Amino acid sequence: MLDYNQPIDRAGPESPQQRPQAGFNVLELANLLWRRKIAIAAAALLGATLAVTVGKSLTPRYTATAQLYVDPRELQLVDRELTPRAQDVSGMSMVVESQARLITSNSVLLKVIQQAGLDKDAEFGGGSDGQSLMSSLLGLIGLQPRAPSAADNKEVQLAALEALNRHITIRKTEKSFIVDIEVWSTDPAKAAMLANTLTNAYLTESRNSQASAARRATNDLSGRLKELRERLRNAETALATYKAQNNFVGTQDALISDQQLSASNQRLSAARAATMDAQARLDQIEASRRTAADAGAIPEALQSPTIANLRAQYADARKKYAEQAGELGPRHPALRQTEKQVEDLKRTISEEIDRFAQSAKNDLTRARDYEASLNRAMEAQKRQSVQLSQAAVRLRELEREADASRDVYQSFLKRSRETEEQETLNTSAARVIGEATVPQRRSFPPAMSLFAMIGFVFGALAASSWFAAVELLLVGAPAPAPARRERKPAPERTRTPEALPAPEAPQPPQVSRPQEVAQALPELAAPSLQPAMVEKPLIEKPLIARLQEADVIHTLGAILATGGGVDLTRLGWPTLRPGFPLTKLLNAWRDMRAAVARRAGDKTMPVIALVGAGDTTGRSVIALNFALAAARDGARVLMIDADHQARALSNKVSRPGKSEPSRLGWLSIGSKAAREIKTVNGISVLPAGEGDAGKAADAIRKAIAQARAAGGYDLVILDGPAMPLSAGGRKLLDDTDALVAVLPTSLDINDSLEEILTALGRAERKLVGVVLDELTPAIQTRQRGRQYA
Repeated sequence: MLDYNQPIDRAGPESPQQRPQAGFNVLELANLLWRRKIAIAAAALLGATLAVTVGKSLTPRYTATAQLYVDPRELQLVDRELTPRAQDVSGMSMVVESQARLITSNSVLLKVIQQAGLDKDAEFGGGSDGQSLMSSLLGLIGLQPRAPSAADNKEVQLAALEALNRHITIRKTEKSFIVDIEVWSTDPAKAAMLANTLTNAYLTESRNSQASAARRATNDLSGRLKELRERLRNAETALATYKAQNNFVGTQDALISDQQLSASNQRLSAARAATMDAQARLDQIEASRRTAADAGAIPEALQSPTIANLRAQYADARKKYAEQAGELGPRHPALRQTEKQVEDLKRTISEEIDRFAQSAKNDLTRARDYEASLNRAMEAQKRQSVQLSQAAVRLRELEREADASRDVYQSFLKRSRETEEQETLNTSAARVIGEATVPQRRSFPPAMSLFAMIGFVFGALAASSWFAAVELLLVGAPAPAPARRERKPAPERTRTPEALPAPEAPQPPQVSRPQEVAQALPELAAPSLQPAMVEKPLIEKPLIARLQEADVIHTLGAILATGGGVDLTRLGWPTLRPGFPLTKLLNAWRDMRAAVARRAGDKTMPVIALVGAGDTTGRSVIALNFALAAARDGARVLMIDADHQARALSNKVSRPGKSEPSRLGWLSIGSKAAREIKTVNGISVLPAGEGDAGKAADAIRKAIAQARAAGGYDLVILDGPAMPLSAGGRKLLDDTDALVAVLPTSLDINDSLEEILTALGRAERKLVGVVLDELTPAIQTRQRGRQYA
């Protein structure tokens, strides 16, 4: 925790002065080697000469390299796709390693020996000079040398095989299908020839092995085709016979009996529905006739034109009767005639309704008869279907046997034809991508300059070690004693300034005492470290500001956002209350900016970085309000989002408005999406750039230099960088003039500040203020359980 009673001292603990070594001194060793420099140089030259001589005596080797592409996905020439779509990566790697081992197999190397005639090459253990000399001597005396036997030839081939295996090195390139074949020989042309011969032999062996495997598969499949064909014929004959015996007639999908049963079931369901409909219609007519309601209100009556005409006449007669009843007396002939007409029309309508009822009864009788006939037919078809179902069990068994035999026969026949064609096809995807060329330089031994350098160094080290050992063992004991006796008082006198009780003691005595020691001991007259150790580096006391709920107001950014430009007070973050210029918070921030101006000196545009621990949103809110406070005091502020990971400020600012060019042109951080954004609050915002931390930091430094050169701003505020600091973040803090730490009160502020100071390192001396964020706990409490519309 910061102690505001004393200045902050972040200097490391003073290391005690090293005491003079009691043994052999480095300076004495340097003097000794300087005195013996001629002998050491001679020994070094001798060592270089011997090393070059040894290098010249070694037999040179020349290494030729051929590159082979081994694709584990073999070509599928008989399928739709040329190569498989996907395979296991680990499995493909194992295939490539297996092919690399196959290159040095005995079958491939024996072909190389036969093609290159290595069994007769002395380098590979073939016909030696001694055997040739013996054959010449025997020829001189008229004797023919003994012809080599098969066992001798076999032994020579095995010797050549072992020698060739030692000359070959197979290297697989990491995470690829490239295999390097390296072959060395004393003859460069022979090395290139052997490398190319080895690749051709491997490709030939690969093609031959594939053809042999396809030939064996074709023979095995063809031997089984006759038996499978006979089995299929017997299964199909048994199936046809059983169908004829049990009268199974039908289409490919189903039997005729099943189709008839399904159709009868559908017709029966329709007949039952028609019967129920007729019964409902009759019940409705009968119910309307029994009740006192209007009998002509049934649907059939309403749809009948006859009923409609009668009901119209009946309505007219009733109307006429009502009119005459009001004018004439009850016994008037005209009234009696109209009454009789009304009764006749009503009786006619009832008779018509009776005809509808009789028609409904007839429909019901016909529907019941039709349903009964369908029931009888359905029962007969059910009995027939049950009989056929019992016989169909055996039928399905025969069909399964026939289908299985047919599938097996067809697959064997198709595969046999494919493997027969594959005998003449090369499905291997391996190919030579780089033929071996004749090497121009030897691979062993290395260059003579390297031999000379190694010999020179070892000769010099050997001579120096010899002289040092002789000096220590034979001369060394008495010589260092006087130096130790003379240097014994030096540590006590040099420690005297550190033992002074009062730190306010004047400087001259502290400086003079080491000077006296230096005069008394000439061999210790090195630059004194005492003044630097007394002047301890101090850190100026940082100012403290508290951001509380009383200092801010809360807005709804998404709802209250306007289209007239970016308004930083409408981002949904808590911002400073307007119209309160003399609050403690604003005064503390003014003092911080004044301290920054003092530290910046002649710089016209100081740079302040806000760093914090915990949630990065709280730090961004503090940075935004810090910029708003400076803009309220009339400063032209450039605010930069230096946290390329969280991008809290960039995500808030980039959505509502669009970027516009300033009079200074575009301020950009490497991309069009990270250009300067003018706001209605008098603050320019530069969003975070893309890329890693190093590129983002370099882009921000360039933008600051551009703005400083143009002179369009009074203050630059960095939101970030985030903790822990990266290498780019440390470079960015080195270019800043001051730092302000943001400490959320929801965390332990002492631990948070100690964490920030530890992360800053040397940059902690730029700390001018600490802001205690008391908004974070309230925001978290208020947002628990909130539901958004």
